Amino acid sequence: MKSKIQQLMQNLPEHIDAALITSEQNRRYYTGFPSSAGILFVTKEAAYFLIDFRYVEAAKTAIKDCEVLLLENTQKSLQSLCKKHAVKTVAAENSYLTVGSFHRFSTLLSPVKLLDEDTVDQLILSQRRYKTIDEIEKIRTAQALTEETFNYILTRLSAGKTEREIALDMEFYMRRQGAEAVSFDFIVVSGCNSSRPHGVPSDKVIQNGDFVTMDFGAIVDGYHSDMTRTVAVGNITDKQKLVYDTVLKAQLAGIDAIKVGASCKDVDAAARDIIYNAGFEGCFGHGLGHSVGVEIHEEPRFSITSDDTVESGIVMTVEPGIYIEGEFGCRIEDMIYVTENKIENLTHSPKNLIIL
Repeated sequence: MKSKIQQLMQNLPEHIDAALITSEQNRRYYTGFPSSAGILFVTKEAAYFLIDFRYVEAAKTAIKDCEVLLLENTQKSLQSLCKKHAVKTVAAENSYLTVGSFHRFSTLLSPVKLLDEDTVDQLILSQRRYKTIDEIEKIRTAQALTEETFNYILTRLSAGKTEREIALDMEFYMRRQGAEAVSFDFIVVSGCNSSRPHGVPSDKVIQNGDFVTMDFGAIVDGYHSDMTRTVAVGNITDKQKLVYDTVLKAQLAGIDAIKVGASCKDVDAAARDIIYNAGFEGCFGHGLGHSVGVEIHEEPRFSITSDDTVESGIVMTVEPGIYIEGEFGCRIEDMIYVTENKIENLTHSPKNLIIL
């Protein structure tokens, strides 16, 4: 089986002689090596990872699919490789480059032409869309750690603690248990703050009667997990129970709608219609889900504007919510792995309403 870099080499179109990859996410995707710097230069015949003295020894030990070269002078290194492989045109991952970086590399490569097009972007994103078995196992491990963190925090969450305390407790536990990092800044919001889908943990004290929404995930070997659970503290109102039950019903319907060939827009609608028909139109203002991998938000997406279809090999979140401004909110999120033969839920934490 060809490596990821070999697949990219093979798929470079005729008018592009080489690809210039500078983003941390895509460097790691192709090399498996985490670093804050470096350039991956891929031609149709060979691939090179250019890295400075800080990382070069570790890179030579870790990277197997391309030649590691010490980077001392970027211009000389790139022009030497262009000359070696008779490169006339280079395409970069433009969506990750600033305008300034694009112009800088244009100057460094001259007279070789740096193309202003998104061909390499699309090649990379298309490749990243379909997860390998190895990638799935890393996501599974990250998700298992996320669920372990959820079980832990259920024993710690109570009225009287602040959102910030809970978020920090979760992150410290996750890192102690082996997470390379957290997938994103954790969302822990309670009571009236839970109506903010991406609210920031604050010094608000959690009170009896609050919903507490927690959106969190781990990174393992460069791959993210993503899970949201909403729990209640103390007694809840009939309205809170209605909202929770509606979100759960919508989430299950969204998961049930996922199958190879289905429209991503239709999957979104399967969940959205339940929420809207229950009287909460306007209270679910984001898409139903997104792919997950070396970045927390990848393509495709479940949304009302998506033109994608569900394909075998993708991992998607399903995360409907209801957010009532000034009152409370609720979201439930799982990750789903799609294959030709089955739809597998990678998330195993309970979804019944937990009242602490």
